[in-house]
Amino acid sequence: MFLRNILPFVILLFAVNYAVAQNKEIDSLKNTLAVDEHDSTVVDVLIELSAQYRGISLDTALVYAKKAKNLADEIKYPKGQGYALKAIGLAYNMKGDYVEALRFWKDALQVFEKHDIKVGTANMLNNIGVIYYNKSDEQNALDYYLRSLKVSEEIKDTLRIATAYANLGGVYSNKATTYDKSLQYHKKALALSEAIHDSVLIGSSNANIGEILLNQNKLDSAITYLMQGRKVYVGSADLPYILNIIGKVYRAKKQFYQAITFHQQAYDTAAFHDARLDMAQALLGIAESYKEANDAPAAIDVYLKAQVLFEEIGLDESYDLKTVYEGLSACYMKQKNYQKAMEYHTKLLEVKDKIYNIEVDKSLSTKLFAYEIDKKQNEINLQQSVISRQNLVRNGLLGGMLIVLLFASVFFIQRNKIGKEKKRSDALLLNILPEETAEELKQTGTAKAKSFDEVTVLFTDFKNFTRMSEELTAQELVNEIHYCYCAFDDIISQYDIEKIKTIGDSYMCASGLPMENPHHAVEMLKAAFEIREFIDKEKAKRIADNKPYFEIRIGLNSGPVVAGIVGNKKFAYDIWGDAVNIASRMESSGEPGKINVSGATCELVKDHCISTYRGKIEAKNKGAIDMYFVERLETA
Repeated sequence: MFLRNILPFVILLFAVNYAVAQNKEIDSLKNTLAVDEHDSTVVDVLIELSAQYRGISLDTALVYAKKAKNLADEIKYPKGQGYALKAIGLAYNMKGDYVEALRFWKDALQVFEKHDIKVGTANMLNNIGVIYYNKSDEQNALDYYLRSLKVSEEIKDTLRIATAYANLGGVYSNKATTYDKSLQYHKKALALSEAIHDSVLIGSSNANIGEILLNQNKLDSAITYLMQGRKVYVGSADLPYILNIIGKVYRAKKQFYQAITFHQQAYDTAAFHDARLDMAQALLGIAESYKEANDAPAAIDVYLKAQVLFEEIGLDESYDLKTVYEGLSACYMKQKNYQKAMEYHTKLLEVKDKIYNIEVDKSLSTKLFAYEIDKKQNEINLQQSVISRQNLVRNGLLGGMLIVLLFASVFFIQRNKIGKEKKRSDALLLNILPEETAEELKQTGTAKAKSFDEVTVLFTDFKNFTRMSEELTAQELVNEIHYCYCAFDDIISQYDIEKIKTIGDSYMCASGLPMENPHHAVEMLKAAFEIREFIDKEKAKRIADNKPYFEIRIGLNSGPVVAGIVGNKKFAYDIWGDAVNIASRMESSGEPGKINVSGATCELVKDHCISTYRGKIEAKNKGAIDMYFVERLETA
């Protein structure tokens, strides 16, 4: 009791001492201004003066920030320009003028990005994200938070990285469908905050994780994180917040005594700090616990105290008061006091209407905010357009030079067009030929065939192709094959495998050329499994839709080949050799849904997979060949 009585005096004494110290700092900064009025140091001093005045007079803070911006422009001091713009935005943000705050922060961002000032860039991206988040524009908030994270990671600023993770977690915590993603970000923030011993972030991360786990009904895990956060918050004004969440978890676990205990601790701690909202929410938690424990009289008593406190705070249109009225109506109904139950049910309907109106106003506010931003940007564009026209009139005497420049621009445009067409033709050539072969062809007009000692060749073939061709139109059939082959192309491109050609419903590719690759067989096998998995998934979908489907045979063989281009029209890159023929036999001798490999390939991949020996199987024109079905990849 004695400590609570002296607390106001301690706070007053601290406030007086802080104000004295702040005034001394302001005087010291003003004395520095008198020394030199035209220097980057002065810009920094003006920015600091703006920061000092933000707690005293926002208008004065704006004056100093704008002086800093003007001087930074005059002496061409980019860092000062960026931080002066940031200071102007901060003052407008504290005034509640978020459109102006956003405009100046975006200007600051442009300065920081142009001059590669990474810390300022990360800071502005985060601040802009916060404005969008507070205005319920979650998509823009996400975009800016992710950009802030990227820059923070580039400069290895752990605190900013952790802050970005926490902000991203906050955005994703608003929907049940994204709780898991929110948890991932909050856990990343927690790990980094523990690494740098940032107690504020450690506490908030544990609290956020605990609250999401509560919403997911993972109650034991929630308690673990919340108790860790509680340790960090001991002695802090934030302690009641986390104690109330712990109380909610125990209420969800139907352990009402523990729930009431933690809510009571939250109330006592909040009362010590005169945190009236936390006090009211603690009372609401106690009342809810009594209600669920079927102690209606005790619940009513505490609900009424919570109601008074919420109304005194001014939260007479809040979700918390809605919960109070619901609880009181239910408890009076349980006591068969129907008059009181109806009275609070009526209050409940009234507060629901108010909350609905608030939500509508919030939605309109978000749209109005976007409209005001667009309007402000249009005004800026109009100003710039007027300035441009004035400049055009003023520079009319330079007409002759403009004509020269016009001809020059036409020249450069034509040159750029030629360059674009060349790039386009080069891209088309690379789509047909490997880069090395295409370059040789452009330089010399020919491309010599090359031998490769170690290559793995893959063939695929569709089963049910004939039946599909009977059930589908020609266009539908071509569309299906095109869809599959595009997927195959995407898969092999991940492993630097060269597509050779397609022949009807057969697809052929090779690993280990035109650049040699010691892992050619293993990477080809991985690609083969992905191709099979793709076809299996498509098969399942089409069966579910009662549509015809493809099945696939896949064959692999490894060995030497010769590669090059043939013909002098419609160039085609191809490969030849016994290894190619045997790979084709591996496919034709396989089974649908199976990956059939030769002994040569099996020897190269045996440490990376589980295979079943099929024995020596007769292959057309090749006699008996050792064949293996590869069952699965080893994931070690």
